[in-house]
Amino acid sequence: MSDQVIEKKTRTISQQRRLGLILRWVLAVVLIVFSIFPVIWIVSASIDPVNNLATQKLIPDNAGIQNFRELINNPIFPFFTWLWNSIKISVITTVLTLSLTTMAAFAFSRFRFKGRQELLKTILLVQSFPNLLAIVALFSISKQIGDVFAALGLNTHAGLILVYLGGAMGMNIWLMKGYMDTIPRDIDESAHVDGANDWQVFSKLILPLLRPILVVIGILSFIGTYGEFIIARTLLTKRELQTVMVGLQIYTSGQYTQNWGVFSAGALIAALPIMIIYLVLQDQIVGGLTAGAVKG
Repeated sequence: MSDQVIEKKTRTISQQRRLGLILRWVLAVVLIVFSIFPVIWIVSASIDPVNNLATQKLIPDNAGIQNFRELINNPIFPFFTWLWNSIKISVITTVLTLSLTTMAAFAFSRFRFKGRQELLKTILLVQSFPNLLAIVALFSISKQIGDVFAALGLNTHAGLILVYLGGAMGMNIWLMKGYMDTIPRDIDESAHVDGANDWQVFSKLILPLLRPILVVIGILSFIGTYGEFIIARTLLTKRELQTVMVGLQIYTSGQYTQNWGVFSAGALIAALPIMIIYLVLQDQIVGGLTAGAVKG
């Protein structure tokens, strides 16, 4: 093979690599723009005093913080009360979800009892129906429960938390059980030989090994609850009890008074807890996802 042929092939390979690199860069730029454009548009709307999406500009004229002032100083719409309600409900739901899910998954993974497979299949079957299909039933059940136990009925955070728990338990139990099944049972048997009971095995040995999946499920549960709208809008009708997602909808629900700028300002502030969680726990999130993918 002559030197000219070798040089020609080398040049062709170099051109193909250069073309592939250019295509990857173009694709990366398109995806980045596609991802951050809605955020940029919301930021632009939040500092635009016009409050009109039809005339919205990417770089608004007379930009300022008027929308943030109106959001914070509005005595009729208590934004920070809504924000606190969302954080409180999400944290409590996440803690209870992790506690109940972990113990249930431990029972399904480590114990053998009558009806175990049937229960697992029932949980999976029930989970296949979204809560949205049962919204009327959830409203009716909550109303009837409230007639007996007022603290768990409509317009109560406890009642909303119970509904969220019922919707989140099923799939999380399966995820937790699948992860727990990869932990060798030799750990349990060795601990039992040394005199440990089931609770000690669970709390001292198994639970520390579940940290990656606990972080992932906890974050997903928090985000799902924090951003939920339909169920919270149905079960919470009193303004001071509503969550931030339901409260912000008021700014865009009027036929002639749609304050998109104030809504955008509230959306940016409401997104801060999620951003903080991702920034603080990003290493645990990546570790939990990768450990769950290759464990065992």
